[in-house]
Amino acid sequence: MKHPKPSVGDRALPHVRALDAYVPGKQPRDSGWIKLNTNENPYPPSPVVEEVIRKSACEGLKTYPDPISAALRKQLAGFFGLPGSDWVFVGNGSDEVLNLLVRTFADRDRPVGYMSPSYSLYPVMRRMQNAARAEIRYDRSMGLPIPAIAQCGANIFFLTSPNAPTGVGISTGSIEALLNRFGGVLVVDEAYAAFAEEDAIDLLTRYDNLCVTRTFSKSHSLAGMRIGFLLGNPQIVELLDKIRDSYNVNVLSQLAGLAALSDPGYYRDLARKIKRTRDRHFEALQDRGWFTYPSQANFLFTEPKDSRGNTGSPVAQSLYDFLSRKKILVRYFGNDPLTHSFLRISIGSEKEMAILSEAFDQWQNSA
Repeated sequence: MKHPKPSVGDRALPHVRALDAYVPGKQPRDSGWIKLNTNENPYPPSPVVEEVIRKSACEGLKTYPDPISAALRKQLAGFFGLPGSDWVFVGNGSDEVLNLLVRTFADRDRPVGYMSPSYSLYPVMRRMQNAARAEIRYDRSMGLPIPAIAQCGANIFFLTSPNAPTGVGISTGSIEALLNRFGGVLVVDEAYAAFAEEDAIDLLTRYDNLCVTRTFSKSHSLAGMRIGFLLGNPQIVELLDKIRDSYNVNVLSQLAGLAALSDPGYYRDLARKIKRTRDRHFEALQDRGWFTYPSQANFLFTEPKDSRGNTGSPVAQSLYDFLSRKKILVRYFGNDPLTHSFLRISIGSEKEMAILSEAFDQWQNSA
């Protein structure tokens, strides 16, 4: 008796078949949208970057890029005051760096740890690796539960600072206190560090189990270039180099990263501008009576109230839908008990934020 031939999909590993993929924020292709849902920088990159890309658009594309992005590693090491370029790893966006860390340090016997809510890619990467889980919940205060993390048994733990989606920053003192109690690899994901008051860079040379990941996407207006990097102990960098793609960062991305680092004043001014806009709109949301977390990122996480003073998941969903109909995109995380009554709003240009505020008024008057 013949048995049915298994489908191609049935030949895949069971944990891959069961995987729910990461769902990024919407990227509409038609015009007219105000996009405040994926924390992109609303302003263009430095003119220096534009000029380098324009001049280099067709130069060197017939050959492979530098396999290790050596010039960019060296420049980053100097920029952050590290002992040498062996303290730097460059990846195809910080997502690649995070994924390589999971592949290096996690399996069924070596758990991946992370806070929840935080970056929703962490659990996806953990399931991709079929690794054990050490998930720890924040409560509404967003205080860092140091004893729980220290005792969770994770071989590698991801800590997003400032947190996404709330924007709450974690003090350097708290991170050091955790490092003194946690024996695994601690990854401080600083995607939004350019907008924060503190970071963990100064701790790197004192704790060999610490590494910091960053990205050019938010701070340097280069989300489309996919440039991320890790700063940390050379032993960690060496391990990641063993398993990365041979040519993981393309020619133009390497050039764009170098050009961006050559114009720090432009980007400091950009960060200050975004923070001023953020802080003004934080105060405006408070004036509406909407609970909003103090943010150290380039977004705000707010709990909207309707005209009757109600909050909750139906209220947040109502505002999200209303904004979508007006072609304004924000982010709604409705599947988590801490986030289901909130919306995350990326900081856009002054004009975009003014349109958003007007839309809030219209919704409250109709809700």
